[in-house]
Amino acid sequence: MYSWENRLCFRATNRVVRPFDWGLEWSRAWPCAVPRNGHDPASYLRLLNRAAMESSDEFFAYRTPSDFSLDGNLLRFSSPVETPYPENNLVHGQWFPANQKRGKRRIATLVLPHWNASATQHNALCAGLARLGISALRLSLPYHDYRMPAELQRADYAVSSNVGRTIDATRQAVIDTRSAADWLFSEGYERVGLVGTSLGSCYAFLASVHDPRLEVNVFNHCSTYVADVVWEGLSTQHIRQGLASAISLEQLRESWMAISPPTYIERFAKLKKKPLFIYARYDTTFPTRFSEQVIRKARELGFPHKVVVLPCGHYTMGETPFKFIDGYHICSFLKRNL
Repeated sequence: MYSWENRLCFRATNRVVRPFDWGLEWSRAWPCAVPRNGHDPASYLRLLNRAAMESSDEFFAYRTPSDFSLDGNLLRFSSPVETPYPENNLVHGQWFPANQKRGKRRIATLVLPHWNASATQHNALCAGLARLGISALRLSLPYHDYRMPAELQRADYAVSSNVGRTIDATRQAVIDTRSAADWLFSEGYERVGLVGTSLGSCYAFLASVHDPRLEVNVFNHCSTYVADVVWEGLSTQHIRQGLASAISLEQLRESWMAISPPTYIERFAKLKKKPLFIYARYDTTFPTRFSEQVIRKARELGFPHKVVVLPCGHYTMGETPFKFIDGYHICSFLKRNL
């Protein structure tokens, strides 16, 4: 299994080791921005993270977009978070409406793909959900597919050795997700679920914590601190190479604390959500022990949840037969709980 996982991971030959950058300029538009007052970059980012965590509702706050436009099955709207890249500022969502019977409660789910997903990946899951009577909106993540700047071949600006930009991309993803939920509710949907895979799972957790409307959640590949995953994960070793000469793992963990799920899990436990946690026994991208830490914490906090462990790895979960088993668990959980 590990050999198969490695082969799938290293099919990509366009990974780039980018130089380290604190990326403090990305913090200027954050609502938690505080005076620097001579702080060195590491200290200042710790200060920003502390402010963001203490006022996370403000950090992830936004104004609902006013330009939602559905053209065929493609939803577009302006991201409430503006970046220097015009293509990234326009959110795209592929819409898979279900043929729901008259009198039935209208239900839908948001689908957040994995890191570097192409524009067509996860569409089969969405089509399957629609056949089950659950409308699905598959969002393009920041810097992905339709939103990818011309100079990129991969979604390198979503997670990278630029510390501040990674925070900003995460904040944008959470806000875009909540904005898409606004559209679904405005269209008359009564219950909206949330499915996130890999990086999308991190985004989904942060969005759910800050949006009580998103009651039914599937975290497909769950993990702990963003820094630890990047530092140890098989598919992010090129990012670690850009980081390691300038920052320690402990510093990076502190610098990305405001965008890491463990920061908010106690708050999540109080929200009476219905979560499904899925992880892979042989995962080397989201190392399995990190996923197991999530489950132990959930049990310690005592909130209701379901756990599925698949006998595969991170990349192999997208291969036959595991993708069908994974899809079954996702679809059946949403069908039962929405």
